Amino acid sequence: MKILRERDVEFDVIHYLKTPLDEAGVLNLLTMLDASPSALIRRDKHFAELGLNAEDYTTAPAVASLIAKHPRLMQRPIATRGGRAVIARPETNIEALL
Repeated sequence: MKILRERDVEFDVIHYLKTPLDEAGVLNLLTMLDASPSALIRRDKHFAELGLNAEDYTTAPAVASLIAKHPRLMQRPIATRGGRAVIARPETNIEALL
């Protein structure tokens, strides 16, 4: 968000845990990302605690189902603009949309 503020770009923040995406929303987001569907999943402690296997989540439908059930597993922040999206980690990735 720092880059957006520095460039005086208006943006909205969506709190993904308060308003999680459903499967259709995740699928839509995946169509905007220039990355494999599995890039949207955080493989963190929570992923391990759930006993998940990364190899089971390589397709868009599998990723959408997982994130709809466990929104904490979605990479963030995500920036969208003009039908494109990037995972803004590192923050400089956002420059691809500007």
